[in-house]
Amino acid sequence: MDETCHYQVFRHSEQTLKRALISKNPALVSQYEKLDAREQQLMKEAFQPTSDLYGPIILQSQSDWIISHPEAPQDFEQFFSNPYRKIPSPEKHSIYLLAIGSLGNTRVISEEYTKWLKGYCEAFFYGMSVKLLEPISVSATRCSFRVNDHTRNLQIHAGHILKFLKKKKPEDAFCVVGVTMIDLYPRDSWNFVFGQASLTDGVGIFSFARYGSDFYSSHYKGTVKKLHKKSSNDYAIFDNYFIPEITSVLLLQSCKTLSHEIGHIFGLRHCQWLTCLMQGSNHLEEADRRPLNLCPICLRKLQCAIGFNIAERYKALVRWIDDADTPRATPKPSCEDNVHLPKPVEAFQDWKEWIMKCLAVLQK
Repeated sequence: MDETCHYQVFRHSEQTLKRALISKNPALVSQYEKLDAREQQLMKEAFQPTSDLYGPIILQSQSDWIISHPEAPQDFEQFFSNPYRKIPSPEKHSIYLLAIGSLGNTRVISEEYTKWLKGYCEAFFYGMSVKLLEPISVSATRCSFRVNDHTRNLQIHAGHILKFLKKKKPEDAFCVVGVTMIDLYPRDSWNFVFGQASLTDGVGIFSFARYGSDFYSSHYKGTVKKLHKKSSNDYAIFDNYFIPEITSVLLLQSCKTLSHEIGHIFGLRHCQWLTCLMQGSNHLEEADRRPLNLCPICLRKLQCAIGFNIAERYKALVRWIDDADTPRATPKPSCEDNVHLPKPVEAFQDWKEWIMKCLAVLQK
């Protein structure tokens, strides 16, 4: 590990990265060699020290994930041979998204935002079908809730919601993922959690509450002075509860969290090879540093699980970014239903440039 003044560079040798990607197992080596030559060319960027597409993980504080949560790294071979890994099948080929509570300040914003997330997942998990379940209220889940002692905001119990999602799982579901703008906690002793998933049940719940621009500020509008609960079934406090504004940065962070967590359901563990979407994150600032893209090792894992053509997947992601402006109908003051919101994709432009570089390698 190279150490400079404030941060540590977590760098692996070319040999280590090559083995992590290609493996020493003859069957997996020949599987790799059967890949399109241009796809191999892109993946080889993993162990080019001068690559401008991929770089080593940079740790900026002792509270970063790799330092504070030591875990065994997962190479391609370990991913491939994991007997418990969930594999999509023709019968179970759909990712379902379910909004819990409102995601936007109006019904239209909430619906558009869910559609944006759906479109992103269709491109990211290219080849999987992505479907929306009818949105539900917090009370429908019958989950426990509380006010956080430190931040004084409302929180709902992640584990209870996972149990609820397991019951709601359609026949053709590979997984069902709940998304919410309300903060989560996994158990009474924990402060909060960004999300939680059960890989065996193929369910997950993720909150975007802390990505709101002023969550950590003293004037955050979601603070609750006192929790007046008439009974454990009294969910009235969630009516008109504060929802942050959907900005481009919030959309980017939501897409990042969603694709990272669904990646886990596919069996991808936290990445410790290169800068990658699948790196663990222990705090908001570290989550921000994580890129939207998978490193070649994690990309090979996902490709092996779903079977997509890498160039086609990248083109689909570019289309999602470019398709920012759904046609605007003339807004009528009385009816919010005709208003189409332009998708706020400004924050995705750097990533689009990065994808174009990858496509250039793939189209040589």
